[in-house]
Amino acid sequence: MNGKNAILIVLIILSIGYSGILFSSCREKSMEGIVICTQVSGKIQPHDLYRSKTSARIIAFDPNKPDGRLKVLTEDYYSACSPEVSWDGKSLVFTAKQKQNDSWQIYEMNLGNYRTRKVTSSHENCIDPAHLPNGHLVFSILSDKDTLKTGKPLFTCSTDGSDLRQITYNPVIYCASSVINDGRILSSENTSATDQQKNMLMVMRPDGTKAELFYQGPEGTMILSRAIETKDGKIVFIESLAGIQEGAGITSISYNRPLHSKVNLTSGIKGDFQSVFPLNSGKLMVSYRATDSDKYALYEYDPDTKVLGKSIYTNGEFNLTEAVMVGKHDRPKKLPSEVDKGVKTGLLLCQDINVLDSKFSVKSPILQKATAIEIMGKDSSLGIFQVENDGSFYLKVSADEPFQIRTLDEKGDVFKTCNWIYLRPNERRGCIGCHEDAEMVPENSLPLAVKKAPAIISVHKSKLNEKAIELE
Repeated sequence: MNGKNAILIVLIILSIGYSGILFSSCREKSMEGIVICTQVSGKIQPHDLYRSKTSARIIAFDPNKPDGRLKVLTEDYYSACSPEVSWDGKSLVFTAKQKQNDSWQIYEMNLGNYRTRKVTSSHENCIDPAHLPNGHLVFSILSDKDTLKTGKPLFTCSTDGSDLRQITYNPVIYCASSVINDGRILSSENTSATDQQKNMLMVMRPDGTKAELFYQGPEGTMILSRAIETKDGKIVFIESLAGIQEGAGITSISYNRPLHSKVNLTSGIKGDFQSVFPLNSGKLMVSYRATDSDKYALYEYDPDTKVLGKSIYTNGEFNLTEAVMVGKHDRPKKLPSEVDKGVKTGLLLCQDINVLDSKFSVKSPILQKATAIEIMGKDSSLGIFQVENDGSFYLKVSADEPFQIRTLDEKGDVFKTCNWIYLRPNERRGCIGCHEDAEMVPENSLPLAVKKAPAIISVHKSKLNEKAIELE
């Protein structure tokens, strides 16, 4: 081998080596353990960033280097918030508007290379995205001109915006959705923008079926954040009383008994909290401020000792909230869907309208007088039906149309009206009664109503043409 060939071989080897180094440097980097949060320049109000003129941005930092460099993930947007990391830790979805007068839309970011794509392109506000176990997203759509009082329904779609499906149809507001380990969607529900007496958590399957009450706090309670499940089967969220944010604390409920297991984890701490996120260590990452004049900062919180721990990150100029940590976690279960668009109705069975809301399955002397039900549509009554001798009824109702049920006595006087209900196409639902404790188990008996064909409820369509929500 002469000298020229030897030099050429060395140069080729060096070139390959440098190419390898360059290639490896361009590979997607892992963000495992990185904290992502929303940084707000002005005052924070619960669920108000969407209507506020205050701008926000999403930042990332290494919690092990609190004095290290911050990375702004949404530099090209007027405002951005609601970050949510996928179960595999590889992507981030968030809500943002590119210009001040734009509507809010959903975006997805690859956390390996920070490339972003727009998921939704609607004239309406698409907000509060969360990852579903099948790779799709669930989010709320909020109209600025909701004259028909259709609320804020939930939709699902793929991460490229296709396969858009509406999954809720009752005229209420759904927001701050998350997905718990059993595969169901947990969403904060409010009956109207001004009614804060019935702020509650509702749970449903990803197709919108089996929607039911999961948690409701005392009168005046406001749920101010996403409700997220911890590894030990608790659901944690921020809650305040009397419609005010001051004094908001962390509420914990048990997955097994959500209606009867409420614990205020921060009752002994002055100040208020803005968001909460469970860490793998069992501790919580919280957004907290001690006084109204302080900015919200990020801290560790120990739910066992109820002690506010070390500071994770503070910034005297900005409020920090909606913090999440990048990392893999168990994918929730994939639940099968019973929705069949070829079927235009759903079935509803009630075991006994006279069951009382109590710790025990007992009869109420007053409610025993209820002998009939009235089905109420959005515009008018859809009919009065006598129940069976055991208090049961069986209905076939038009799918994806909201309705309410009122219990009546022999004189036709109304005892109580339930919240808005809807049934998805081909959905079959059952309930114990119209006034029962939601955690009750039904009696092992065959309701008389199922021995007959279901009563058919004809929905009276509104004369108003409801505005369809379309994505471009």
